[in-house]
Amino acid sequence: MKKALLSMAFALVSMAGYSQGVLGKWYTEAGDAQVEIYQAGDKLNGKIVWLEKGPETKDTHNTDAKLQSRKLMGVNILSGLTKKSEKWEGGKIYNPKNGKNYKCSIWLDGDQLKVRGYIGVFYETQTWKRKK
Repeated sequence: MKKALLSMAFALVSMAGYSQGVLGKWYTEAGDAQVEIYQAGDKLNGKIVWLEKGPETKDTHNTDAKLQSRKLMGVNILSGLTKKSEKWEGGKIYNPKNGKNYKCSIWLDGDQLKVRGYIGVFYETQTWKRKK
């Protein structure tokens, strides 16, 4: 009985820790893409792992003409985020809908991920939902 309770308690603690972390797969606010956030050293990155339009979708809006023919699947759209208190900051986010890069920060708000892109003092915040 003790072992069963201990095992159950460990499983609950493990799940709680996982659900509170930013690592994992997230649906973008529009629901048209899924991004997998992963850690590389002390930085966080996020790559596209699913697209509503399909895996052959190209990066046609990229400002670099050489990259407009690449597939968006596997492209890192989040890069270089560093942990600072309750947020991950100092990184970049790439918006494939307009081909531009922005400064970025992310943080958890309950079971949702807030993703904020900056241009100077102006910003836009999206809410991403975890893939279940």
